[in-house]
Amino acid sequence: MPNTFDSKETFVEKLKETTSDMYGRDFEETNTIQRYRALGSLILEEAGVNWRITKNAVKKQQAKQLYYFSMEFLMGRLMTSNLMNLGVYDVVKDGLEDLGMDINELEELESDAGLGNGGLGRLAACFMDSLASLNYAGNGNCIRYRYGLFKQEIVNNEQVELPDCWLKYGNIWEVWKPHHNARVKFGGYVDGYMNENGKFVVHHHPDFVVRAVAYDEPIIGYHTPTTNTLRLWDAEVDEESVPSGQLNKYLQDVSALTTNVYPDDSTQEGKELRLKQEYFFVCAGIDAIITEHLRRYPSLDNFADKVAIQLNDTHPVLVIPELMRVLMDEYDYNWDDAWQIVTNTVAYTNHTVMAEALEKWPVETVKKLLPRLYMIIEEIDRRWKFDVDHRGLCAIYPNVAIIREGNVHMANLAIVGSHSVNGVAALHSKILVDDVFKDFARIYPDHFNNKTNGITHRRWLMYSNPQLTALLDDTIGTDYKTDPRQLEKLMDYVDDPVVQQRFLDVKKERKKILAKYIKDTLDIDVNIDSIFDCQAKRLHAYKRQLLNIMHVMYLYMRMKEDRNFRIYPRTFIFSAKAAPSYYEAKEIIKLINIVAQRVNNDLETKDFLRVVFIPNYSVSIAEILMNAADVSEQISTAGKEASGTGNMKYMMNGALTLGTLDGANVEIVGQVGEENAKIFGLHVEDINHLKHENAYNSREFYNQHPEVRKVVDSLHNGYWAQNPDEFRMIYNDLIMNNDEYFVLADFNAYMKAQQEVEAMYRDQSHWAKMMLINIAKSGYFSSDRTIQEYNDDIWHLTKLKY
Repeated sequence: MPNTFDSKETFVEKLKETTSDMYGRDFEETNTIQRYRALGSLILEEAGVNWRITKNAVKKQQAKQLYYFSMEFLMGRLMTSNLMNLGVYDVVKDGLEDLGMDINELEELESDAGLGNGGLGRLAACFMDSLASLNYAGNGNCIRYRYGLFKQEIVNNEQVELPDCWLKYGNIWEVWKPHHNARVKFGGYVDGYMNENGKFVVHHHPDFVVRAVAYDEPIIGYHTPTTNTLRLWDAEVDEESVPSGQLNKYLQDVSALTTNVYPDDSTQEGKELRLKQEYFFVCAGIDAIITEHLRRYPSLDNFADKVAIQLNDTHPVLVIPELMRVLMDEYDYNWDDAWQIVTNTVAYTNHTVMAEALEKWPVETVKKLLPRLYMIIEEIDRRWKFDVDHRGLCAIYPNVAIIREGNVHMANLAIVGSHSVNGVAALHSKILVDDVFKDFARIYPDHFNNKTNGITHRRWLMYSNPQLTALLDDTIGTDYKTDPRQLEKLMDYVDDPVVQQRFLDVKKERKKILAKYIKDTLDIDVNIDSIFDCQAKRLHAYKRQLLNIMHVMYLYMRMKEDRNFRIYPRTFIFSAKAAPSYYEAKEIIKLINIVAQRVNNDLETKDFLRVVFIPNYSVSIAEILMNAADVSEQISTAGKEASGTGNMKYMMNGALTLGTLDGANVEIVGQVGEENAKIFGLHVEDINHLKHENAYNSREFYNQHPEVRKVVDSLHNGYWAQNPDEFRMIYNDLIMNNDEYFVLADFNAYMKAQQEVEAMYRDQSHWAKMMLINIAKSGYFSSDRTIQEYNDDIWHLTKLKY
């Protein structure tokens, strides 16, 4: 019997048959959505063959498996990547054309899965792709959120949050696994007794129990049978546990667990819901891992030899006390043996150096919702204090305590309960060891290591930028598709005028695609011959979108005052979501949109300056924005950005990094050379010195620099808005609160850097050479390299053999 995708004829016949069977009508009578769902079922059926082969290989080879616990997995649309990874894209594309259908129309029907917020989720998605493509058994564990963070619209220049109904056509990639379920218990109280063997036997009497039910998605490797699993947990009713007379409230509480990612935590109820979400997917995930392990092995004694668990940030840190609970309470392990299994299994990735972002939970909240886990955390902390004291380091204990000042410090728990702690860029990891966790590094010097983030070049180059992919194929061959280090071969062609021109043509084609999207969605005309200067990322003060828009304000005001001052045509493109309760970030979005409205409608300057804010930033928007960019804005305050991955995506598609020496920018410059990037501003050491000496006064700086003063004054003198208090929060942050993120301090350096970028761009041959060097050196930033380093140093998985 022929395979569905052996030929386009076989595919067409199978698609028509499947669509008719699914919907009980002739193919010609079905609509596009029905055909999309039928196509999804055929792809899932094809992936299922390799899924089974992979599971059998794991079983036969008794392979160690990785479980990647993350609150976010921003996978993006999967139809293109699944078809490409299976090697059947062209068959499907040609077959659909024979049916009078455009594959792009079907691809557009797929929503971005609303399983996250930002870089954390995009990183997890890249890691899943690389694990499968490198033939490692690596699985994801997350929540099946029914709604994404929110859908962003701009109304009257302000962000408005609407529901992100990503499941409106269902999720064609998921397989419901009702037999994979776990009971998750919250609240109530714990009692126990000492049995005849001197073992403490625990009974938890919860007041709220839900059933976690699995939905599995295949993660398809590139041109390999390896197909891993992303497991998403949904909450369902536990029929035995409905409180008498409280059915409606119980149903609401069950539903809330998986309604959306990061519920508003400005209320106590919201805070408790977040903690419940964290425990929900941790408890279910651990239950599933142990169940699978015991199907293959007689006991849990070899658990750490066969299972690696990586915690993506602190959200899943409850893995540590939960695994202790299960080992001790359900499988009768003593503390020391259970602790050895846990610490040899678990590793922790840190994603922030900002103290306010290091997660902590009030003791009373943890005790109320997770009484048994709190007992275990308390005991971990007690034994940890004993350990630190007996090392003669009792003076530093307050800095490393897990329970301190009425809070459970999740990062400290993660470090104590793991065998590895890594940062995500060389500078970030250095700051962790030298500053944020310096006392831990003193106790555990061998625990800390660096794993610079990476991106999957398959999605972010090969699939999203077919024009550049064709240029690379013609110039250096195709080995880079399975070994991204081979992009280095492009260095032999960076001075070739033919290759340079082809690159410029590719970039123009990608800029046309983005310009069309901007016109279709926002009705704004942009000049494709202008410099596309892009900053797309979560809106946060430390990422300094404010510095970017203040420079735009400066350019516009200067052009209005001096008719002889004109810039090379430039289009500044922003895209960002602000957390619903982050009011200053929302005010910056409003400022960007008000400036855009003024600038874009000014006949005197609009040929030179345009500003675009693309709403509802997502993976799909990033896929058309990042490969059209000429300039990549990576301008966070030095020492604040852990790594960044957007900087890598821009670089890989031929954009100049305009940035501070922060996060992975440091390593990008190390790869391409300072002459092929534009670095500006204060360094980490400069900022630390200013802080230590209390030597920065933003008001004095404002008074001493007329360009800065003019821009800041325009925030409240009626230049942009009639209401002088419209941007009061921004003004206060810069002047009254001493400019925490050094926006004013870096303004002049940023302005000068932008002038130098413009001068570079005017020499198109040299610009093309710089961009080709960036592409050639981008192979280092593939997540394939990152995953290999994780494996070599932390997980020690063996590749599956077929």
